[in-house]
Amino acid sequence: VQLQASGGGLVQAGGSLKLSCAASGGTSGRYATGWFRQASGKEREIVATISWSGASTYYTDSVRGRFTISRGNAQTTVYLQMNSLKPEDTAVYYCAVLDSPGATAQDMGNTPSDEYDYWGQGTQVTVSS
Repeated sequence: VQLQASGGGLVQAGGSLKLSCAASGGTSGRYATGWFRQASGKEREIVATISWSGASTYYTDSVRGRFTISRGNAQTTVYLQMNSLKPEDTAVYYCAVLDSPGATAQDMGNTPSDEYDYWGQGTQVTVSS
């Protein structure tokens, strides 16, 4: 499975960006997907997840109400709409998939990042104050 993350950039505080994670290869094309981020000098952290079916989503507390994770109509692309961005959202954002169709988004949120099966290359998000 190959993941292509895109959509990062430079934005002022209060602005918006929409990240995309396109999956290819594999057998189903649709995967339980998470977005992570890693700020300079900090550990990687989970941001949001969406289950294989899309029926459940999970958000870390710091982004809940500002970020929305969703699937595209083709089901092979997962988006992260980021609104009301803050300087503390500045990080490299990564998408990753968990080969576990039965996992809920909450399960995925509690799964250590090193247990995710495939990773995209990361996209830089910079929020200026």
